[in-house]
Amino acid sequence: MNTNNIQLSSKDILEKEFKSSMRGYNQVEVDEFLDVIIQDYEAFQRELEQLKNEVDRLQKQSSEVRTRAMHTPNQQVNYDVLKRLSNLEKEVFGKKFAEQEDS
Repeated sequence: MNTNNIQLSSKDILEKEFKSSMRGYNQVEVDEFLDVIIQDYEAFQRELEQLKNEVDRLQKQSSEVRTRAMHTPNQQVNYDVLKRLSNLEKEVFGKKFAEQEDS
């Protein structure tokens, strides 16, 4: 969503004046409806700002991870992966082997 396409602010909605006519709308109903629209609009703006902040945070975190990965030798990364895999195998298969030996 491109925020450059947003044409109205909540203030624009609040201050909008409609011309009245002989057979026009009930002004109180229109005002109440516009109040609801303003509340929703402001909630959407807050949500959009929170999401933008989250995107910025995740992009920064991703960049930091990539930077660390570039500075970590592949051998070290491979060693860490193998070590984790070994620990996982011990946890999963170690129990099975222990059970078989007890039988």
